[in-house]
Amino acid sequence: MPTVSSTVLRTANAQPQAQGPSRCLPRQAGLDSEAVRRSMVDKLRQLGGFDERVLQALLDVPRHHFVEPGLAAQAYLDNALPIGYEQTISKPSVVARGLDAALKALAPRANLGKVLDIGTGCGYAAAVTARVAVEVYSVERIRALHDLARNNLRALRVPNLRLILGDGMAGCPQGAPFDVILSGAAALTVPQAWLDQLAVGGALIAPIGDPQQLLLYRKRSATAFDIQPLEGAKFVPLKSGLT
Repeated sequence: MPTVSSTVLRTANAQPQAQGPSRCLPRQAGLDSEAVRRSMVDKLRQLGGFDERVLQALLDVPRHHFVEPGLAAQAYLDNALPIGYEQTISKPSVVARGLDAALKALAPRANLGKVLDIGTGCGYAAAVTARVAVEVYSVERIRALHDLARNNLRALRVPNLRLILGDGMAGCPQGAPFDVILSGAAALTVPQAWLDQLAVGGALIAPIGDPQQLLLYRKRSATAFDIQPLEGAKFVPLKSGLT
C-alpha cells in the first residue's frame, strides 16, 4: 500500500472549503500586505486567459510563507525557488496554468471537485488548488518535505486538504476516483495508476516526455483518453519510492 501516513488539515467544525490566511502567520516586513500579492496577480492577469477563480486563489495564499526567509523577498516574482532536496516551489504562472486548464476542461462545473496533487513539495500549489476544489489529496515521497508542508500549512487551516506521505507514481488508491489529477513532476510516460484513478470525464494535467510537454488527458471511458498538448514545460523529474 503506497500510503505511509496522512495528515488532514481540518478543524472540528470545518466546512469543506478553504479558509483565509490565519492572523497567526509569522509576519515578514512588507510581505503580509495584500497589495504585494495583488501586484503579482495583476501581472499574471496581464498575460491574459487565466480564470478569475485561479487568480483569486493566488491572491488568497501568502506565497512568502512557503519559502525560506532568505528568499522571501523573491516570493512574489514569477520564479521557481529552491525548497531543498533538489526540489522547487513552482512559479505562480505554472500553478495558474495547470489550474486554469483543469477548470476549462471541466467547465461548466463550479470547481475542480476532488483533486489528486502529485508532489506536495512545500505545500504552496496544494494550498492554491484547495481554493478551487472541494477536496485535495496531496502526495509527497520525501518525508522531510511532507513535514515541511504540514508545518507551512498548519497556520493556514485549510480544511479540505489532506497531506499524504507516499509514492506519487502509485497515485492515491484510497481517494480514487479523482475528478482532476495534477502533477508537479515530469515523467517520460504517464503512470498507469494515474489513468486508472482518474474519473470518467475527469482531467489529468502533467508534464510528460523528453523534451517535456505539458499534456491534458481527458478520460472519455475506462480505457479511452483524449490527449491535448498545452505548452512546453520544465519540471523536476518524477521519482518513485519513499525517502
